[in-house]
Formats: sequence, structure tokens, C-alpha cells
Amino acid sequence: MDELLLTATSGRESGTRSSRRLRREGQVPGVIYGLGIDPVLISVEWSSLRKALTTDAGVNALLRIDVAGEKQLSLIKEIQRHPVRRDVVHIDFIRVDPDAEIQVDVPVTLIGEAEKVTQESGMVDQTLFTLSIFSRPDSIPTELTVDISDMEIGGTLQVSDLTLPAGVRTEVEAEESIASALVTRSTLEAMREEEEAEAAAEEAELGEEGEGAEGAEGAEGGDDAGGGDAGSDDS
Repeated sequence: MDELLLTATSGRESGTRSSRRLRREGQVPGVIYGLGIDPVLISVEWSSLRKALTTDAGVNALLRIDVAGEKQLSLIKEIQRHPVRRDVVHIDFIRVDPDAEIQVDVPVTLIGEAEKVTQESGMVDQTLFTLSIFSRPDSIPTELTVDISDMEIGGTLQVSDLTLPAGVRTEVEAEESIASALVTRSTLEAMREEEEAEAAAEEAELGEEGEGAEGAEGAEGGDDAGGGDAGSDDS
């Protein structure tokens, strides 16, 4: 993973008033900490931070933060946003050791087309969207992919179906479900309505056959009675 350089200004004042002033000036207040070094209050330009957040790596972008001329390898630990406007109001960076494993969440993406599922009016329901992994900072993948092309109705994909890059591991159970292929509710309702209609048609057909049989028996009985009268007349 490539490193991004982000320049930060240290020595900002703490407090709500100071943070508001920084945001009005296009700065985002934050803090950088970790590796047993004292936390440092910093601020970064929003335009530069936005570029760092919109790479393929997303929040797992590996950052080289320049604080007063000292470049510190870091990852984004937490982003705080305004509850309504969703603006970034504060950001935490954590220093990382380039040679030590770190735990991060990586997006899981489904690729391919589940044609057999589509042909049966089904859908692929993704249940796991991120996977917690352990990796050295420079080996963190931007995403993990799993192919759904061979899925059929009733089938599932699990964590064991993922191919993890070299140097990447996870402690998530191998049987953890990623996605399931199932019939949609609308399709189930349509199938149920079709079955009910077929059952009703069969009942109606059986009813007509029963009425026809009763009519035929009545006709036969009338002929017998007529034959008996004719015999008594002859005698």
C-alpha cells in the first residue's frame, strides 16, 4: 500500500471554541497518539484530508503525517462527524510500527454474476461487509473479494471462501457467512399464489367430475324403473 503525506499543525488549543474556529478556517482538529509516545493535538487542512479519505484504501490509507518536520507513520483510528451535516469535526490518528501487525477492518466485496440464482428469481444477500484482519501496515489490502458466479439457491459463501493476501490473517471463524443465495419474498408470495390457484382449479375440476358422476347414476336409475313398469304391463 502506498503512503500518503499529510501535513499537520501542532500546538492547537483544546476546547470547543478553538475547534470551531479551526473548522471555520478549513482545518479539522485532531490528535495523534500511540507507540508509547505522548498524544499530540494537531489540525489538518480539510482539503488534504478529504483527498486522503477518498483513495481506494479509504479509512485504511497509510499516512505519513508531518508534524513539525517529523514524519510519523499513522492510520486513521476514528472519525467524528456532525450528526446532521456529516462534516468531519474531529479525527484521531494512531501511530503504527511498519514492522508490526495491526488489526483493521477491510471491506468485503462480491464480484461476478449469480446467473443461476437470477434465473430462479432469487437474490444474493450479503451479510458480512467488512472483515477484521491482522496485517503489517504496508500489506493491508484495500478490499477482499469473493466470486458469486457459481452460487445456486440455498448456497452460502463463508469466510473460508476468501483468499487472503500473503501476510494477512484473520481470527474470524471460517464458517462465518458472507452471503446467501435465496428466493425473494415477492417470488415466494407469487409461488404461493400460483400453488393456491392450482389447488383451487383442481378442487373445481374434481367437483365438476363428482356432479357429472351423480347425474349419470340418476339417469341409470330412471331407466331401470321404466323397464320394470314395462314388464308388469306385459304380464
